[in-house]
Amino acid sequence: MKRVLLSTLCCFFVLAHVSLACAAKPLRSPWDLRHVKVTGAAYECPAIVHLSRDLTTDGFYADSKSSIIDPVKWKAYNESSGPYKNLGNQAVAAADAFRTTGSRAAAECAVTLLNTAADDGVFTGKMSSRQAYYVQGWVLGAMAIAYLKVRDAGVESHDKAGQVTEWMKSVARQTMEFYDTAKAKPGGEAQNNHLYWAGVEIAAVGIAANDRSLFQWAMDTYKNGVDQITPDGTLPLEMKRGQRALHYHLYALSPLVYLAEFGEVNGLQLFKTDQFAMKKLVHRCVAGLDGSGYFDQATGIKQDTPNGPPTAEEISWAPIWNRRFQDDALSALIGKAESLSYMYLGGLPPA
Repeated sequence: MKRVLLSTLCCFFVLAHVSLACAAKPLRSPWDLRHVKVTGAAYECPAIVHLSRDLTTDGFYADSKSSIIDPVKWKAYNESSGPYKNLGNQAVAAADAFRTTGSRAAAECAVTLLNTAADDGVFTGKMSSRQAYYVQGWVLGAMAIAYLKVRDAGVESHDKAGQVTEWMKSVARQTMEFYDTAKAKPGGEAQNNHLYWAGVEIAAVGIAANDRSLFQWAMDTYKNGVDQITPDGTLPLEMKRGQRALHYHLYALSPLVYLAEFGEVNGLQLFKTDQFAMKKLVHRCVAGLDGSGYFDQATGIKQDTPNGPPTAEEISWAPIWNRRFQDDALSALIGKAESLSYMYLGGLPPA
């Protein structure tokens, strides 16, 4: 009996040790799976622009369903948010140049842009509206992914890297507080695609800073989204968006695929969640890109669908999905796309 008890205790301590070792394992990103050889390829870095800690901007829709864009509000929104989005575009462009050419100059450019934003405390001040928080999340998420793409380039000191991740964490906490507060109120906006986009931001920051509390918050946003997928592959909160229901299904799908991939490379089998519910959502969205008839009928209104080949906003998630679940229809759409680089997702998807 004593021998059995001793054996059981030994097994317990071994399992506990393994569990602790797994927990201590550094968080990884999909870009850590392929090392880039540094080269001397040239890269011209844009002039540095210093931005405010605060962001004053507002929404641009004219109706209660957020489906009709007001051109005057749209112009004002682009003018106020544009400099911040431009910073995100510059950072991911430099990071992708490093990933595709190995350019040390490109990696140094991305790091310089990140360091400047951290020194300026961009996004750490007052966000004037819900839309300001959305922009905060999109751009910081993009910059965090840019950081993940260049962090092994060997062009930044340990101290500077620490300053950048501390800045990102401070902004991430502000994002989390906004959504945690919003989720406690009646309604549903804090449970829809905006929450999943915040999840991408927080996941990327969590991996960059090796902060498991942030990473877990992001993984919870994924579960929140997948749990809402209906048997017909739709998302109820996105179906409420009138003529943009299809658009917002695609817009919700993108961050969910990225969140699943972030989890998978860290040992979480997220694509299997709710008996592969994501496959239903992907199937519905891919069919929607081919024709909006299902969404037209379900919403009772003709969908605001794009003309021509799928845009990066609509399809940049697809290479991740296709590597795991080959889909001929999706492959055909990828082949038609003019670009797969979408700033909100940090530029090009992992290769």
